[in-house]
Amino acid sequence: MPRMLRHGSSVGADLPPDEAVTVDAPDGPMGEALAAVHAGDRGPAAALLAGTRERAEWERRSTYVTQLAAAALHSPGWLDGWLAESPEDPDAVLVKAELCVHQAWEIRSAARARDVAPEQFQAFFALLGDAVPVASAAARLNPTDPVPWQIALTHARGSQAPREVFDAYWAEAVARSPHHYGCHAAALQYLSEKWYGSHGEMFAFAERAAESALPGSKLHALPLLAAVEYVVVSDDPRQSPVERARIDAAVERGLELSAWYEPGDPDAADFRNHLVLMLILHERWAEALDVFRAIGVRARTYPWAYLGEPRTEFVELRSGVRMQLASRTPLFSRAGRVGGPASVRGPGSAGSAGSAAASGDARTPSLRSLAIAAAPPHEVAEAALMCGVSLRIAPAPPGMSYVELVPDPSPGRRAALARDDRLTAAADSFTTGEKWAALVLRRTGPRYGFTLLQKGKETAAHQWDPAAPVTDHAVAASTAQALAAAFSVRDARPLVTLLRGADSPARRQADLVAALGLPPLPAGFGERDEVLRTVPGAQLLARRGVLRGIRDSLSTDLGTPAIPVPRPRRWWRLRVAALAVLVPASVYAWTTPDCYRATIPTLASLFLASQLRTAWRSRG
Repeated sequence: MPRMLRHGSSVGADLPPDEAVTVDAPDGPMGEALAAVHAGDRGPAAALLAGTRERAEWERRSTYVTQLAAAALHSPGWLDGWLAESPEDPDAVLVKAELCVHQAWEIRSAARARDVAPEQFQAFFALLGDAVPVASAAARLNPTDPVPWQIALTHARGSQAPREVFDAYWAEAVARSPHHYGCHAAALQYLSEKWYGSHGEMFAFAERAAESALPGSKLHALPLLAAVEYVVVSDDPRQSPVERARIDAAVERGLELSAWYEPGDPDAADFRNHLVLMLILHERWAEALDVFRAIGVRARTYPWAYLGEPRTEFVELRSGVRMQLASRTPLFSRAGRVGGPASVRGPGSAGSAGSAAASGDARTPSLRSLAIAAAPPHEVAEAALMCGVSLRIAPAPPGMSYVELVPDPSPGRRAALARDDRLTAAADSFTTGEKWAALVLRRTGPRYGFTLLQKGKETAAHQWDPAAPVTDHAVAASTAQALAAAFSVRDARPLVTLLRGADSPARRQADLVAALGLPPLPAGFGERDEVLRTVPGAQLLARRGVLRGIRDSLSTDLGTPAIPVPRPRRWWRLRVAALAVLVPASVYAWTTPDCYRATIPTLASLFLASQLRTAWRSRG
């Protein structure tokens, strides 16, 4: 623990912040195309897919089709319009084929067969049946394209197709692109023990593909994917064991492959997420930290969905790797030397991990956050005395407070080790034990979001991302109900409407604040830091250590400058009445022979007079 406290904030300090991590976020042109799709414009997406078809960029085409199908899952209007206008467009039909299979798996879910209800299976097989003619049309309209056969391989897995059908699909896929990673990954799943193969057959398939692949090909990651299926996913690997040497070789092959790609490369994010999980399971902490640096902010659904909620698992395990390294660093050594740049393992690894982090930071939009607390400033200040960060608190009508984080050149240990963004962690602290809630609003580039905290717990969260699918109605309704309960809003239906959309995220965030009856966002929020600096009545609450926080929480002095604490009339009346009694008593006591009797009433009078004087000066 002493090593962790000393080095925890230093080890991995160059990693992107937790709040910047995204799951399956599209990059570059596809991000812009998805934003246009959600706004009703399919033109950029159609142009991207047409380009991949004309240039035979099958790997990129596979990725784009998957992302567009996910976007159409909850808002298919743009795709329906595209097909109505051009029913023989090979790109539109391909997206529709992927969407049909995607819809089927969405209903079935990723659960094991024993945990899927019969009605789910019935709907699943019905939708898979609907996908057959669409996938056949996609293959017919573009005969050289392997992506329809990748969809067919996924369909074969779900429809329980016999091995001869799978073999026929596989032959069609490799005839068009012998080294297509997407087709190989789909086939690997079919051959895994949890589906229709075995651990041995799965590893043999993956190793053959990797041995025949060119240097730098993502096919070298197939044994790594097989290792994750064996170690993480399989129910009991001991029933059909695989030699440890094959798993170790898969990890080493993954490290060598990672060195061929630049840090932050989106094409490498998929296998790097698998690689870092295997390194963690092998307790290779320094190498895991280097791979986390190379991943940057690009988390993927798998393999983390095997463990829980993907983003949460990614962030928590990354933090765990940092703490493991910190706990192994000698107490009086320099933590900066631990988990430093990895040795060069192959082409593409020019530059250190430090430069990787720097380049990742350059691409990471800065986070700006602001909290609205449903309590007056003096109550927030009293509750925040021990949160471990410096805050600026400003009054906000009606009887609420704005709170923002004030940059600290030397943050405390608690602030440096906070898992979430520091304002959310502070709100988690200062809402603990309080009846009022706090809404932390965030803006990170084009993404806008919020987190609702009550009694030290996160009760709701949401993010508007123009490039992400529309939020499911049930999820939005649950979030809206939590918000309505926290801020006494009678009708949550308008909130659901605001949450179920990704266009104009700034407007939706501001409209949500207004719909909750909260004060409007300060001018400049999201455009610059420390927007409360110019707000009338804003006060600084400086960071305190634990001991000083305990001491200050027992007094009414909240620091310099102090947060004004309004006093009720009853408080003034009681003290003035007491002073009116104690002053004559003190004067009389001093006239008696026993002057010691005057000590207590005199000290009490001075104390009350000091309280009244301080309260009068700080009245607000």
